Amino acid sequence: MGLMHRRNAEFNVDKVSSPPSSHEVSPPGTQRVGGDPPTELHRGLRSRQITMIAIGGAIGTGLIIGTGSALAKAGPLSILISYTLVGFVVYMVMCALGEMAAYLPIQSGFTGYATRFCDPALGFSLGYTYWFKYIIVTPNQLTAAALVIQYWVPRERVNPGVFIAVFLVAIVLINYLGIKFFGEIEFWLSSIKVLTICGLLILSLVLVLGGGPDHDRKGFRYWKNPGAMKPLYGTGDKGRFLGLWSTFVTATFAYLGTELVGVTVGEAQNPRRVIPRAIKLTFWRIVVFYVCSVLLIGMLVPYNSKRLSFATKQTTGASASPFVVAMIESGISGLPGFLNALILIFVFSAANSDLYIATRTLYGLAKEGNSHRIFARTDSRGVPIYALGLSATIACIAFLNCADDSTKVFKYFVNLVTIFGLLTWISILVTHIYFVKARRAQGIEKHQMAYTAPFGLYGTYFALVFCIVIAVFKNFDVFVHVKGREGGENFDYVNFITGYLGIPLYLIMIFGYKIISKSKGWTPLTADLITGKDAIDREEEEFLANKAAKRQGNSKNGGWFYRNFVAWLL
Repeated sequence: MGLMHRRNAEFNVDKVSSPPSSHEVSPPGTQRVGGDPPTELHRGLRSRQITMIAIGGAIGTGLIIGTGSALAKAGPLSILISYTLVGFVVYMVMCALGEMAAYLPIQSGFTGYATRFCDPALGFSLGYTYWFKYIIVTPNQLTAAALVIQYWVPRERVNPGVFIAVFLVAIVLINYLGIKFFGEIEFWLSSIKVLTICGLLILSLVLVLGGGPDHDRKGFRYWKNPGAMKPLYGTGDKGRFLGLWSTFVTATFAYLGTELVGVTVGEAQNPRRVIPRAIKLTFWRIVVFYVCSVLLIGMLVPYNSKRLSFATKQTTGASASPFVVAMIESGISGLPGFLNALILIFVFSAANSDLYIATRTLYGLAKEGNSHRIFARTDSRGVPIYALGLSATIACIAFLNCADDSTKVFKYFVNLVTIFGLLTWISILVTHIYFVKARRAQGIEKHQMAYTAPFGLYGTYFALVFCIVIAVFKNFDVFVHVKGREGGENFDYVNFITGYLGIPLYLIMIFGYKIISKSKGWTPLTADLITGKDAIDREEEEFLANKAAKRQGNSKNGGWFYRNFVAWLL
C-alpha cells in the first residue's frame, strides 16, 4: 500500500493518474474487472436534497423535546450558553469535514478519510464505533415512534410491537428502493421538520411579545424571577457552574447526527459544489433553529414551572415538549395533538436516516477492507443490500422494548453508545489536522481547494479540545451524592460504566488493530491525497456538461418561471 509523494495535485486542474489501490473510486456503472459483483454507489442525491438534508436532516427530538429537561435543570441562560458554544463546535466539525469531502468525495466517507490521511487504525475504530452507534440508535428511534403513537392508541389496546414492525418495514423499504427514492423522501420529511421549527419559532416570538390569548408580554421576566441560572448539586457559583455544565451534554445530544452530510458525499451529484453550500447552511441552521429556539423557550417558560417539571418526566411525545408547555402557559389549547403528529414525523425521519447511516458506514468499512467484502456489494440501484440487511436485522432489537422490564436496560445501552457521537467528532477533527498538514507538505495550495475551513486549524484545535473535555466530564454527576439514586447514592456505578465504556472500547480497537495488522500512521508526505481523484474529476466534468446542456434546453422552453420556481425541485 505504498503511497507516492506528489506535488502536482490540483483541484479540477491537473488530472493525475493514480496507481491501483483499494481506495480507487470508479464511476458509477463501471464494470468490475474479472466479473466481480458491483460494489459502487450511485451519485443520485441532487443538490436540493443535500441542501434540505443539511438544513433539517439532523433536527430531531433532542431539540424539540430535550431542551425542556435542560431548562428545568439549569435555567435559560445556561442552555443559551451551552447550545451556542456546542453549536460553534459542531460548525467547526462540519467545516473540517467539508474541506476533506469537497476535495475528495469518496464513497467510504469520513472513515475513509481517517484511513487514508491519518491512520488505518483510526479508520477502523471510527467506522465500527459509528456503526455501533447507529445500529443502536435506529431501534431506539423505532421505539420512540411507537411511544408517540400511544398518545392516540394506548399500549393496552395495541401492542407497541405492531407499530415498531410497521415503521421498521417502511424505513427498510425506503432504503432498499435506492438513493434517489431515499433522497426524495428525506427531502420532504426534512421540509416538514423545517416548516415545523419555523412555525414554532414564529409562534414563540408572538407569545413572547404578548400576542397569545393571555396578552402577556413576557420578555425576559423569567430571567429575573426565578432567575437566569439555576444551581445544581450545590449553591452559589459552584451550583450554577455545575448546572451550566450539565446542559452541555444535552446540547451535544441535540446536535448529534449533523455529520450526516459527510455520509452522503459518495452519492451526491456534483459534491464539490453541493457540500460547501450545505456546510454554510449548517451555520444558519444552528443559529436560527437551535440558538433562537432555546432563547425563546427560556423567555416563555420559567425553569421552576410545575408544567415543565411534569413534561420532563414524560417519555416522549408532545406532552414532553417545552414548546407545548409554553403554549399551555400562554393559554393555547388544542395544538398538542397536532404537534404530536409532527413529532412522529421527526422520529420517523430520524429512524430512516439512522438506518441509512448504519448501512453506508458498514459499506464503507467493507470498501476499506475492514469488514467482510460481501457488505460492499451493491445491487443495480447502487444499494449495499447486504449491509442494509444486517443493519435492519439488528434494528429488530427494538422489539425488546415491548416488555416494560427491558426499557431500563435499553436506556443504559443507548447511554453506552452516545459517547460514540463525540468520539466521531474527535476523529473527524484529528483527521482534518492530518489532512491539512498533508496537503501543505504535498504542495496543494489553499486556492486550489474547492472549500477550506474558514477558521483553519485554529478552529479545529479549539473544537478538538472542547470535544475531549465534554467526553471526559460528560457524566460528572455520577460522583455527586444524590439521595435515593438507583445506581448508588454516592457513586452511580451503572451510569459510570455505560457512560464511559465507549472510550476504552474505542482505544482498544485502535491499538488492537495496530498490534494485529502492524499498521503505521501516515506522515504528511505519505498520506494518499490522489487515488481516485482523477475519476471524480471526470465525473464532475461530465455532470457539469450535462447540466449545462439541460439548462440551455430549459431556458428555451420554460423561461424565467421554470428556472426560478420549478427547476430546483426537479
